[in-house]
Amino acid sequence: MFTHDLNPVFFEIGFIQIRWYSLAYIFGILIGWYYGKFIIQKIFGSFNDKISKQNFDDFVTYLIISIILGGRIGYVIFYNFKYYLSNPLDILKVWEGGMSFHGAMIGIIIGAFIFSKKYKIQKFFLLDIIACVSPVGIFLGRIANFINGELVGKTTNLYWAVIFPKIDNITRHPSQLYEAILEGFVLFVIMNYIFFSKNYKIGNCSSLFLIYYGIFRIFCEFFRQPDSQIGYFLNFISMGMLLSSFMIIAGSILYFKKNVQ
Repeated sequence: MFTHDLNPVFFEIGFIQIRWYSLAYIFGILIGWYYGKFIIQKIFGSFNDKISKQNFDDFVTYLIISIILGGRIGYVIFYNFKYYLSNPLDILKVWEGGMSFHGAMIGIIIGAFIFSKKYKIQKFFLLDIIACVSPVGIFLGRIANFINGELVGKTTNLYWAVIFPKIDNITRHPSQLYEAILEGFVLFVIMNYIFFSKNYKIGNCSSLFLIYYGIFRIFCEFFRQPDSQIGYFLNFISMGMLLSSFMIIAGSILYFKKNVQ
């Protein structure tokens, strides 16, 4: 058993605070940026007329905007719509927290489609690269969730249970770490294995990312405390399960269309 006493602030001078969660976003984007470049150079040998270095750098800018807008809007709509309907100005208070993975994912897809159309680059190739690199950001984000002592798990008596004193004194599943392992590390291995395999087809990573992430997320939701302002649908389906179910359906349809002619 572990009693959580981790400080969410990494560094502080006066009124300036650098939080672990901010670092997770920054390093997730930076690592993804450089690994994305590595993938392109590994596939094509170098940047070329299909996608230039400048194109890819511009694409990362699109992604940053898409992640922030999609993540925030997704949280507002999916997780706390009534509150923000009554307090619309609070939508701008991103520093108070409140980001949705599913919203960020939708934002990324829209951003990738807009970018691919503007620069005439295969959209599913871009999305496949994102599928390969995004588990890094997910992993770091879930570790930051654990450090923050948020998105805690359900009660358990298992020996690796964690007490989050800021929540209560009950032993709980470290569900954030379960998600870090499955949605981060394991998904990274799977996506990159598929991408670099001999049987790789454009769109496979995109579709299988939706399927595998959805499965892993639904599994982890069984150990995660539901959001207090929402609770469960039908007494057992969390919002994360519901949104992830749509991911699995969408990924299955896309994979079928790409591989079954």
